[in-house]
Amino acid sequence: MISVNTNGNAMIALQYLNTTEAQLSQTQQAVATGMTVANAKDNGAVFAIAQNMRGAVAGYQAVTDSLNRGMSTIDVAMSAGQSISDLLIQMKQKALAASDTSLDTASRAAMNADFVALRDQITSIVKNAVFNGFNLIDGSTSQISALASSDGTRHVTTSAENMSLSGSIVTVKSTGNISTQAAASTMVATLQTSLTNVNAALAKLSAGSAKFSVQATFVSQLTDALNTGIGNLVDANMAQESAQLTALQTKQQLGAQALSIANQAPQIALSLFR
Repeated sequence: MISVNTNGNAMIALQYLNTTEAQLSQTQQAVATGMTVANAKDNGAVFAIAQNMRGAVAGYQAVTDSLNRGMSTIDVAMSAGQSISDLLIQMKQKALAASDTSLDTASRAAMNADFVALRDQITSIVKNAVFNGFNLIDGSTSQISALASSDGTRHVTTSAENMSLSGSIVTVKSTGNISTQAAASTMVATLQTSLTNVNAALAKLSAGSAKFSVQATFVSQLTDALNTGIGNLVDANMAQESAQLTALQTKQQLGAQALSIANQAPQIALSLFR
């Protein structure tokens, strides 16, 4: 039936053209953003999954920062401990030399002055071994703790090692000296004990640092895996989108042409009245 009021072919052509326009708009958005699911409107279920995974990634970024701060704190403590170990070796050398009964008074006094300077340097190192407000070798804290999970329920911890003078590790008294041969002889054994203790404490700190490092590596790998998973869910295949864009542009042109042809059909009615 020829009608000037209703053009069924034009309606069908317009429906197909509108569908093509909607698909073309979606493909252009994917090309522009690089994602097939850029917001909840595109695919609510996939967007929700991706957002949850993004939340986990953000949490693990905070975990990484916490672990890095912990490792830096331990590194500062280990560096200070190594310096203390070196000082104890020098102090032992001074004490051993001062234990010689043939040493004259002036030489013994000079060695004692050096010994006291080295002893006081240990206190200075201990006080300055601070990172981010934490000092693991002055007895001010019992441990350092860092986040290990994105929900904050698990932690990695390392015990502190108090290397202050007159302590259980460095047993040299804060007033220790080698001003006499007897004091020097006693000090040699004390220094050896302290040196052994400090080196053992350094080994414990090193093991703690290794725990932090292993956890940081795992978190980095896990974050990469999550980011890859998010990409698999929402990222656009640009080669596929390029081919789709070309096809839809062609369909758009054909649809517009088909609509133009369908719109010319009612004009046939004019020829019936000539």
